[in-house]
Amino acid sequence: MATQDPFKWRHFLPDVIMLNVRLYCRYSLSYCDLESMMVEPGAEVAHSTIFRWVQNYAPELDKRIRPRLTATNDSWRVDETYCKIKGKWRYLYRAIDCKGKFLDFMLSAKRNTKAATRFLNKVLRGSHMTPPRVINVDKNLAYPPAIDALKEQEDMPKRQRRGG
Repeated sequence: MATQDPFKWRHFLPDVIMLNVRLYCRYSLSYCDLESMMVEPGAEVAHSTIFRWVQNYAPELDKRIRPRLTATNDSWRVDETYCKIKGKWRYLYRAIDCKGKFLDFMLSAKRNTKAATRFLNKVLRGSHMTPPRVINVDKNLAYPPAIDALKEQEDMPKRQRRGG
């Protein structure tokens, strides 16, 4: 059985569609920015059409690109900050490696061991993650029990050092 062409019945060439999806996903461009950029080469595309393209093709693009991402190194920095999102205060957990490469983030209503464990689990499940040798954390007391719980579940290497 032949696979169906995902671009069948589209009014634009696949190159134009994928260019818009890649530009939107890679850079902080709005749909209106992309619409105005496409006018210059002569392709008049409505911003709502670009929105539909991104909704349709971005998940597949993400699925195909993820395995090819470069691996992170084994020294991580993890912290959280308090920020207001849509009028509600939330904790933004984030992780980077020691070279500044972004690993992952998570929003949480609470700043406790359960949230820290959930976040570390999420980061460790990434397909391009190298298991950490060192995790540098801020002075949040939720991280040591979270790291110990992950070691017991064998989701994290046993010889884990905590920086702080």
